[in-house]
Amino acid sequence: MKERAAKILEMVTREKKIEVARLAEALGVSSVTMRKDLDGLEEKGVLRREHGYALLRSEDDLNGRLAYHYERKRRIAQKAVEWVRDGETVMIESGSCCALLAEEIVKGRREVTIVTNSAFIAGYIRSKPGARVVLLGGVYQNESQVMVGPMVAQGAGGFCVERLFVGTDGYTGRSGFTNSDHLRAQAVRDMAAQAEHAAVLTESEKFTRHGAVPLQLGGAIDLLVTDDGIPLPVREELEGKGIEVVAVERGSEAWDSKG
Repeated sequence: MKERAAKILEMVTREKKIEVARLAEALGVSSVTMRKDLDGLEEKGVLRREHGYALLRSEDDLNGRLAYHYERKRRIAQKAVEWVRDGETVMIESGSCCALLAEEIVKGRREVTIVTNSAFIAGYIRSKPGARVVLLGGVYQNESQVMVGPMVAQGAGGFCVERLFVGTDGYTGRSGFTNSDHLRAQAVRDMAAQAEHAAVLTESEKFTRHGAVPLQLGGAIDLLVTDDGIPLPVREELEGKGIEVVAVERGSEAWDSKG
């Protein structure tokens, strides 16, 4: 995906719904060229077109979220894989950074088994050589493509792992890391109960917002991998709670099609 496509995604994600003509004007291309770009992005499932507008798909749609700040998320995943050893079993919950971590594990580690409740992650790495995935059962949520409900707890109960990796929808000093869905939040808790440690992978902009449901993982979270845009007061607060904060450089936001 080219740099212009990455800029389109930035604008659509920010605006949620934006006129095609406005996109073309902002990026200095013809309406014909813009429509071709949007057709390509629609085919990839990251946005949709409607009566002269480009619209972001559901915020739970991981195809779209994966494309937004892709390079930044990839750097977060490349750093997080340092906490994964050859031959071990890890749990990974849903999220775009987590999907890229799963890809990094398959590319850079040997004989690692990934236990996940994310059908998206299982599908995302299914064609990678050496991918070993255990997909937990449960009630399937169509948009987020995750399994939730009591069966997640039952399946996770069959494992005892060193680390769980999770995403987040936001953070508050009072409630900690949050999710936007209570069933997904419970799935995170059920998986965390079977892990010695938990790590959060997220871009720094999540620290300017929060979801409605606290994850309530207590002291289980001991690692945050994010980017260097994290506000200093938040970083100091987290470190004061005993959480190791690792921040990668944000760098360019252009999409590298080889990533």
